[in-house]
Amino acid sequence: MQEEGQLVKKSGTQMNTLKKVLQYIETYRFWMLASIVLAAVTVALTLYIPILVGRAIDFIIDRGNVDFVSITKLLVEIAILAVSTAVLQWIMNTINNKVTYQVVRDVRNQAFIRIQKLPLKYMDAHSYGEIVSRVIADVDQFADGLLMGFTQLFTGVVTIIGTLIFMLTIHPGITLVVVGLTPISLFVARFIAKRTYDMFRLQSETRAEQTALIDEMVGNQKIVQAFSHEDEALEQFDEINERLQNCSLRATFFSSLTNPCTRFVNSLVYAGVALAGALSVIAGGMSVGGLSCFLSYANQYTKPFNEISGVITELQNALACAARIFELIEEEVEIPDDKDAVVLHQIEGKVNLKKVAFSYLPEQKLIEDLNLEVEPGQTIAIVGPTGCGKTTLINLLMRFYDVNAGSVCVEDQDIRHVTRHSLRENYGMVLQDTWLQAGTIRDNIRMGRPDATDEEVIAAAKACHAHGFIKRLSDGYDTVIGEDGGSLSQGQKQLLSIARVMLCQPPMLILDEATSSIDTRTEIKIQDAFAKLMKGRTSFIVAHRLSTIQNADRILVMKDGSIIEQGNHEELLEQKGFYYKLYNSQFAH
Repeated sequence: MQEEGQLVKKSGTQMNTLKKVLQYIETYRFWMLASIVLAAVTVALTLYIPILVGRAIDFIIDRGNVDFVSITKLLVEIAILAVSTAVLQWIMNTINNKVTYQVVRDVRNQAFIRIQKLPLKYMDAHSYGEIVSRVIADVDQFADGLLMGFTQLFTGVVTIIGTLIFMLTIHPGITLVVVGLTPISLFVARFIAKRTYDMFRLQSETRAEQTALIDEMVGNQKIVQAFSHEDEALEQFDEINERLQNCSLRATFFSSLTNPCTRFVNSLVYAGVALAGALSVIAGGMSVGGLSCFLSYANQYTKPFNEISGVITELQNALACAARIFELIEEEVEIPDDKDAVVLHQIEGKVNLKKVAFSYLPEQKLIEDLNLEVEPGQTIAIVGPTGCGKTTLINLLMRFYDVNAGSVCVEDQDIRHVTRHSLRENYGMVLQDTWLQAGTIRDNIRMGRPDATDEEVIAAAKACHAHGFIKRLSDGYDTVIGEDGGSLSQGQKQLLSIARVMLCQPPMLILDEATSSIDTRTEIKIQDAFAKLMKGRTSFIVAHRLSTIQNADRILVMKDGSIIEQGNHEELLEQKGFYYKLYNSQFAH
């Protein structure tokens, strides 16, 4: 009963996936109709050729008694039909390719649009490689199955119906022999197809796992080599590769059984037709040309069953891959802005957190009953041990995550009722992990302000002391860098990120270990630039090096998601609490 229930559930899932695929195809119904008409015409022409061949055979009466004139006319007619059929099949295949790759384009577009709207919690819970595998590899597999289905499925069905009609007009009795043996082929194909879907889905999931590992290893190659992790990475890859080999072999083995099994059944059908037809010719029931025509039809009747069984196998793989990409497309998106959401204009920088509670996982509490009032222009430093909630607080301020309880307010407006765009464009962020896009140095600095002039870009670079190293590059500000900065050092990448903020000059700043990768001499100069930039701006600074935050208006000391101490540098040292111990641990001699 349990296995029966799983089969019903699996069948329902496949049917739902198929309906979604048909919804994408419906957009191109005109092209599909044209393909169906062409398929019907090519099948009709293909089926008419054996009749002409049979007639030609009947004109060969005996040795020396051959009607060459009639045979020649028939051969010319056959040649014209064959060429016409080939041209129409080429046009049909072109249309099928067009429809398939337009559907694939639409699916990928939808997937990419959805990725842009997914909440960060989804990205945190899924590896980048696994998402890439769905959008690239799974969609390619889906396209292959869809293309084969378009090309062969309808053509096969029309061929079966057409040959049955033609065979019934030639000899109904032998036709019944053919029809009687056909269900065996269908039963074999259905039996195997039922067992291949899960195997193809497991193959897709394992392939995604492998892609994720490769993406991680390539993206972090320096770290892998620095920690001599090559052997462990190779063992991990070998283990996944072994599993992928095993599940791929099982899927391929069972799917490859379909064609030989149906071919065996079809050979039995052909043999039965040949035997019954020969007896009928001997008895005078049909001519030799009629038998030849009938045998050709019997072969054409059974051939689509082989093709359809292959299509079913490919469709199993295609549907398994389609189900995974549709899962991504149907993922719950980030909560959209309210219809009456407020657009922030000319803000001063007042920020309030009231009774904020938040956790990434329900069972693991992080921030509870957090309260904070920040006046415009204040510099707030956040310190504490790893995992205490510093970066989480930044995520809540930027509304990368929504609070579970309480509220975060900017200018007395709950940010859940403020448009994300207007909230985030009023913040300038420099993080420890830099992000640069493939393009020129100039484009990367100008990212936050596309309308900035070249003079403003250069001024921003000079303010953060990035101008010097940029001018030393081969093409200066027009130097093209690869994704994530290419060959630039981590410090240079961070300087470009700082220049980006210097150019935008937003009313509020978030600096999360903003100078962690920069040498001490340059850091001192940048601290001066930051001091000028932060003047009159509300600033949140996350720092591990306490020497960089001594001039902050207020220092928040966080532990286990709560603010345990707050005050300026001198006040906290006088309290001789957690901050005092933290400070002395860094500066004790």
